[in-house]
Amino acid sequence: MIVEAGRQRIPVRRREAVDLAAVVRRLDLVLLLAVAALVGYGLWAVAGITRFDVPGDPDYYVVRQAMAAALGGVGLVVATIVPPSLYRRHWRTVYVVAIAGMVFVFAFAEAIRGSKRWIELGPIQFQPSEFGKGLFVLAVAGFLVERQHDLGRLRTVATAIALGTAPMLLVFLQPDLGTALVYAAALAAVLFVAGVRWLHLALLGGLAATLVLGILWFLPSAGIEVLKPYQTARLTGFANPDADPSGLTYNVTQSITAVGSGGIDGRGVVEASQTRFDYLPEHATDFVFASFAEQRGFFGAAILLLLYLLVVWRGLRVITVAGDLYGAVVAGGIVFAFLFQVFVNVGMTMGVAPVTGIPLPFVTVGGSSMVANLFAVGILQAIHARGRTGDMLR
Repeated sequence: MIVEAGRQRIPVRRREAVDLAAVVRRLDLVLLLAVAALVGYGLWAVAGITRFDVPGDPDYYVVRQAMAAALGGVGLVVATIVPPSLYRRHWRTVYVVAIAGMVFVFAFAEAIRGSKRWIELGPIQFQPSEFGKGLFVLAVAGFLVERQHDLGRLRTVATAIALGTAPMLLVFLQPDLGTALVYAAALAAVLFVAGVRWLHLALLGGLAATLVLGILWFLPSAGIEVLKPYQTARLTGFANPDADPSGLTYNVTQSITAVGSGGIDGRGVVEASQTRFDYLPEHATDFVFASFAEQRGFFGAAILLLLYLLVVWRGLRVITVAGDLYGAVVAGGIVFAFLFQVFVNVGMTMGVAPVTGIPLPFVTVGGSSMVANLFAVGILQAIHARGRTGDMLR
């Protein structure tokens, strides 16, 4: 197939090769290196944190995490190559895929600890709600950009909120309060970057506050319990951390102890008793930051947080160089959701945020989280490569 380009006739295959080469040249190398450093640093952290978790196989979890990182790397490359305009044109299909994955969980997933979150396909186990985060942002952003001239109308904003509420509700019913909150944070960021009026944002904030009060106070007072008992216990423990240190707030108490005992340079893998002897529950997942702080101390934790800060900074830069509104909105949703996860996970390990089960990006043991986050980075790279300096690539 041949296309015209001025007076020259250039084969499509050659043009696509040129475009791909241009995409590679326009990658944000700082962001790419920061993410690579985070993945490597996270694997090193997991190797120490899980060394004694599987007797006779100290590398069990780190090998699985490395395999997820390799698969996520493939996803990053694919997401970088795919033009964001493709998602914009087919946002309805993207939205249906996201919803279908969450509905599939209710139909076929096995209940683990009272929750239906994971799908098992032979030896592979994945969590659709993790992949749904990126799809959610791509779809809602597509709707808003398609109606960008009507963003001043309350009806348009209400429709966007309705689109966002459906997957949030499905995730909440799994039940997975933490991931539902990440979806809510991403929705707020998408609406803000898209240019929704401040008045409508204020109304949305008031509605969210009313909903929270209803779930935590009004409905329970009427005898209607919306949250599961363990979710209520987590929130109660956050509000009153000294209420029951050996029961209700045991996890948080042990987490704070682990963080404090790490000191400046950490206790090392062998001497980190909170982690090694399982005094700290879920030390490779929910409280992985506390375990890492115990083993590597303030310096190790500070390096990790600085790497997160570098990724967020470069992500915010992608918003400013995006070639169109859609790219800016998608980048805003991805970056804010990423920042929200880091803030809540680190905060809950030190008692400054309620325990919600939100994973720590690139560190928490879990293949779905690793792959989904690397795919999201690929979307950011695709937006950056086709930004204001790469208009010919769109």
